[in-house]
Amino acid sequence: MDQETLARGVEAGYLCRALMSRHDFQIPVTFKHRIVFTRDAFAADNPELAKILSEGGGRRTLVLLENAVAGAWPRLEKDIRRYFKGKTPALIGIHFMPGGEAVKSDDVWVREIWRWIDAAHIDRHSYVIAIGGGAFLDAVGFATATAHRGIRLVRFPTTTLSQSDSGVGVKCAINGFGKKNWLGTFAVPYAVINDFRFLHSQSDEVRRVGLIEAIKVALVKDGEFFEWIETNSEALAAMEPAALETCVERSAMLHARHIAEGGDPFESGSSRPLDFGHWAAHKLEALSSYKLPHDRAVAVGLALDTLYSVQTRLAPSSLAKRVFPVLRTLQLPIYHPGLDWRNHNDGRLVLEGLDEFREHLGGELTVLMLKDLGQGVDAHQIDPVIVGKCIDELRGLSHAWA
Repeated sequence: MDQETLARGVEAGYLCRALMSRHDFQIPVTFKHRIVFTRDAFAADNPELAKILSEGGGRRTLVLLENAVAGAWPRLEKDIRRYFKGKTPALIGIHFMPGGEAVKSDDVWVREIWRWIDAAHIDRHSYVIAIGGGAFLDAVGFATATAHRGIRLVRFPTTTLSQSDSGVGVKCAINGFGKKNWLGTFAVPYAVINDFRFLHSQSDEVRRVGLIEAIKVALVKDGEFFEWIETNSEALAAMEPAALETCVERSAMLHARHIAEGGDPFESGSSRPLDFGHWAAHKLEALSSYKLPHDRAVAVGLALDTLYSVQTRLAPSSLAKRVFPVLRTLQLPIYHPGLDWRNHNDGRLVLEGLDEFREHLGGELTVLMLKDLGQGVDAHQIDPVIVGKCIDELRGLSHAWA
């Protein structure tokens, strides 16, 4: 064998080995999810925020404040400036922006937040403090998660809904292509501070309907907590502060514990137990051009899936007899006309939400239904005929409650 032939053989052998080479590495990543419950966080004698900020050693802080919160608390801006005076990290500025679904309907406000971050020279060791409701926190969270590939975000959820659920979550997203939360990421906030002072500036109606996420997580995770809600439903309907704050804190802890200990914090699998009732809710929001708020949509979706669980005999009939009185006491909606809107084939448009729900994750359709109080069960097929019967029943029941 001549030298040229030998060289070709050696080269082919190396190439063959290279083509067959594979190397798998495990990259474990650990996050600390700091959640604080307090009152008057910007008071001079409240140490909680200072502890959080000193832990990371950052030099700069930028505050983003939802307009509605600023309007409800006229002294808040002055309180924040007084709190940071002479302190490290230094307060670089306070910016105001809208909340609600409008803030996440496209990327306009996300780009504005990026500009503010850039102008203030906020780096990955600095902080953004976001004070507002769930949609506001979603938009700010997406902006901070993508600026410099991740800036420390301290969330101050201000609504019943955000303090009990989304504020302690790890998702942040804006809407896209007519779909809820299509564009976003997972980012564990640097800290979440639930300041109960903010809860009591909302109207009773807004606070009541925001409790739907507490009912949801109790139904899928903790039957004892649902029984507590059931027992205290009148106090919750009356917005008694002690009952409201207890309910919010227990709900937040159940959500956070599932994220931290449930084994799938970034939803790599197909099951999303914390999204019980959400397949229909998200579609109803989109169908209404987001005029139907998320909390009211979830209430309708939860009522639909509770009834579906009973009608398909996944759950006993006694379940509906306990859930619906709680919904009625708290004056939560169980029906929306969007449930009956039709496409050109006379099919219910809301059912298209099932395909969108599956597509959002990929893989097999997996919708959580109920087995009993505190017990969920995954369903991989949804019968549209039974869904229609449930909608008919909800429509009639809603009219009877009116």
